[in-house]
Amino acid sequence: MSLSLPRRRTQWPTRPKKTAWLLRSFVLLLAVGTASVHAQDPGTLNPEPLPPLPNPTSPKTPAKELFARRTTPLPGPSRSIGSYADGCLVGAVALPIAGPTWQVMRVSRNRYWGNSNLVAFIERLADKAKSVGWKGLLVGDMSQPRGGPTLTGHSSHQIGLDVDLWFTPMPDHELSPEEREFDMALNMVAKDRRDVDSKVWTDRRTALVRAAAQDPVVTRIFVNAAIKKAMCREAGSDRSWLAKVRAWWGHDEHFHVRIACPPDSPLCKPQPPVGSGDGCGRELDSWFSETALRPLTPSATPKHNFLLAAMPKDCRAVVNAP
Repeated sequence: MSLSLPRRRTQWPTRPKKTAWLLRSFVLLLAVGTASVHAQDPGTLNPEPLPPLPNPTSPKTPAKELFARRTTPLPGPSRSIGSYADGCLVGAVALPIAGPTWQVMRVSRNRYWGNSNLVAFIERLADKAKSVGWKGLLVGDMSQPRGGPTLTGHSSHQIGLDVDLWFTPMPDHELSPEEREFDMALNMVAKDRRDVDSKVWTDRRTALVRAAAQDPVVTRIFVNAAIKKAMCREAGSDRSWLAKVRAWWGHDEHFHVRIACPPDSPLCKPQPPVGSGDGCGRELDSWFSETALRPLTPSATPKHNFLLAAMPKDCRAVVNAP
């Protein structure tokens, strides 16, 4: 099924009681995003503009409808405004869709934009990937041209500081449009959800995530609990980087990297720092209980239909600017 998204104007460039635990899960979904199935959704070779809104100035129009219709960034220096799951972006920079050590997937979504610091991080990590045996990175969703909530998929990725990176290595050729839109990422998780699939998993993936986590701008990396489990086994004596790697539902085929609020984005709201432990003990074990292995259904996840009035006030100007 194809996504109907705007036509681009640019060139492709310790476990608590059940009730409390479920409440915590709901809140964290707002910060992390919905299940990773959206990272696998096919794109389209013929993206079409979204139809005009009948009353775009109505205060009842969901903010995601407004941000999805902004297909170009608001010019200016890169500035991230608000929080990862409630904010917007000024001066977004497009990651070129093909670089020497990366390629962008699902280009038709027009979500290859980010704060300039995120783009610099992706390029830096893609270069480091060669040292751990990767030809390069396949890059999934970043943010929309002006950030904000998306029509599908994410609750985060709103301020240009989040990126999904596929666990599938970049091939040795430049991908065709068909490959970018329709190729599927490799699922790293075994059918019983309790460990990685030994047929596809390799320790090179641990090495890549370690390289990402060791970058000083990275604050969190979200992976499936089974993948975190494998990394705990393979980490070796240097385990400090594991603190940044957080287990979360989905993320079977990709890892979600979040970088810190840049110093020149004073309106960006950081998250509390992660703890110093490696997260490989009881915290991780709780993800393999029967309850945790049955995640919230899509119908129970938040639909992020909030209104523009509920967002940071500066975001109103961002999305309403020509």
